Amino acid sequence: MASTTSAYRITDLFAERARNIAPPTYGTELTKIISVSFAYGLADPILFPHADLAAASAAVLAKEAPIALNYGPPSAQLYEQIILRLQAKGITADRDRLIIGYGSGQILGLLPDVFVEPGDVVIVEGPTFLGVVSRFVQAGARVITIPVDEMGMDVDALEETLSDFKKQGIRPRFIYTIPTFHNPTGATMPLFRRQKLLGLAAEYGVLVVEDDAYGDLRFQGETVPSLASLDKEGWVLYVSTFSKIIAPGIRLGWACGDPAIIERLAMFKSEGPVGPFVSHVVARYCATGKLDYHIQELIAYYNHKCNLLLEAIAHEFPSDVVALRPGGGFFVWCKLPPNISAQALLTAANEHGVSFLPGTRCYANGQGDDAIRLAFSFQTTEKILEGIALLGAVLRGWG
Repeated sequence: MASTTSAYRITDLFAERARNIAPPTYGTELTKIISVSFAYGLADPILFPHADLAAASAAVLAKEAPIALNYGPPSAQLYEQIILRLQAKGITADRDRLIIGYGSGQILGLLPDVFVEPGDVVIVEGPTFLGVVSRFVQAGARVITIPVDEMGMDVDALEETLSDFKKQGIRPRFIYTIPTFHNPTGATMPLFRRQKLLGLAAEYGVLVVEDDAYGDLRFQGETVPSLASLDKEGWVLYVSTFSKIIAPGIRLGWACGDPAIIERLAMFKSEGPVGPFVSHVVARYCATGKLDYHIQELIAYYNHKCNLLLEAIAHEFPSDVVALRPGGGFFVWCKLPPNISAQALLTAANEHGVSFLPGTRCYANGQGDDAIRLAFSFQTTEKILEGIALLGAVLRGWG
């Protein structure tokens, strides 16, 4: 049979959202071997609770294998453990208000399915975690950026934006915020701003999505109540994860909020519940009471790394580079002097074997070429010192 050349292309079958999506480029442009990468907020493997997870796994296989290894829902005990953690933070929680997902990222990625029609307004911070915001963009959301300063989201700017939209007859679908140990700046929103944010949400009828991935990793300062614990009118969806306090590879996160939201998130979770086995393992581990001790170990270790990074920056970087000290989390945000472009600095740093996240990768509106994010969580202390010394040499030789 003679072969023919089809006039059709398989890519013509793609939905519009698949045709128009841009592939990720960060990392693919690197042509040099990177010796030290401050680009990604990876957890340090040395801190994973290997022995305790192994013991919990053995116990599950010995006592719960017929349930844990079959099709089925997550462990009921895991729901109980998460509810206890939420209630300890002052958050109203029960089974109807809780959904467990494959990491918090999966749940956040479902938000457009529930809330967004093409052209709908979604409000985010600038800078922010674009890994989630890109999903909003792909769904056709009109993403509006509110600036962030040393105290988190500028709620006065938010108020102006909401007022302007109301005059236009537009009701934003939700506000996405990381109020505690913000990614990427490390900022923590003070209580008075949180209270105003909640007041604005109620006044304008807008959901607040509180991403609290890093909230347990506090190095300094007093604990500030979560938005969800302050919320008395039901306008907050609280999202968190075990990724930063146990291990990212277990892929378990959760959301807590209005039961109507939880119900619809579950409807769009087409692959069904999370893996029963890992949910039983994590539930057993949490039930031992060891998680809170482990979190204290994480805080001490990450605090040491953060201090080491900041001390190295103070010693190696030019004085006109401003590093913001975070109260917790994985990142240090550095503001560059006016004559240095973050993108150009990245290219130069790559030539010396160092990488980081340029600020442009943290804004939905193209800003950020005046800042960089440095992740201290994964690198060893030796690599932190080596990388900052190399990056400092590039900065000092600029221009």
